[in-house]
Amino acid sequence: MAAATLAVLAVTACGSGDSDGGDAGGKGGSVDAGEREAEGDTDEGDDADQVDDGEGDGPDDDTVGELPDSYDFTPDPDRVPQDAERARELTTNAQLTPETWQEGMVAAEPFATAGTFTLLGDDCVWDRGELPDTVLDSLTHRINIPAADGKGLVQTAITVTVHTSDEDAVAEMDAVVQESFRCPDQELGGGQRLSGLLSMPMPEDDVLNADASMFEAGQFSTDADPTPHDFVWSKSRIGPVTAAVSVKGAEGYDVVELLQVAAEGAAWVLYNIERELS
Repeated sequence: MAAATLAVLAVTACGSGDSDGGDAGGKGGSVDAGEREAEGDTDEGDDADQVDDGEGDGPDDDTVGELPDSYDFTPDPDRVPQDAERARELTTNAQLTPETWQEGMVAAEPFATAGTFTLLGDDCVWDRGELPDTVLDSLTHRINIPAADGKGLVQTAITVTVHTSDEDAVAEMDAVVQESFRCPDQELGGGQRLSGLLSMPMPEDDVLNADASMFEAGQFSTDADPTPHDFVWSKSRIGPVTAAVSVKGAEGYDVVELLQVAAEGAAWVLYNIERELS
């Protein structure tokens, strides 16, 4: 099932370009998500304001989703962050809000977590800590599709991370692909877990809106709702910047619907990152 899901996700993404689910290198877990939101000089309301005020961030820009035959974008060296301040500007402006992603979405609580990073331990449990030396900034926004019309709550998380170099971003992408092989079952914290995870890096020639992309699929469950639901996750890289999108399924949603949500979110945030690096 996971392998088939990955295949569909790859096609969907290329065609388009929680409790609380956070991801700053993780898979949308609630690992003390609200504990450090204020650190790194981040204010949740300010994040949303800055994103909303960005040029062309909304769905009125007709260029989003128009993919070339191959990806040949080169970041402007003067726009690539060299310090934490510029990195925070990029992560903020590239992020999504409910208004800039999909009609009907709402901000989760907590909405934003900044200046921290999650790591998968040897015990396959996610933990949140300080940014590593190879990361200038990381910002996660959590956005939900509310339960309605017989369908359950879908939880999403988008994380934008600025690395100190392209090489550091590549190393993180490589490490992430191996995590599902090391830990096909993972504990997110807050009674949340993932199981049956399978990751797949996309062939370079098939990636049309980033330097590299990988996808993951599996099952998501909680102590409160032990019934497994589909889970999809993607991570992409443009230069030294990575963007991860996680979608936790719920009752009434099939995997194709979740894949469409993930693909749309990834397309928008990658478009925003490219604008920030231009």
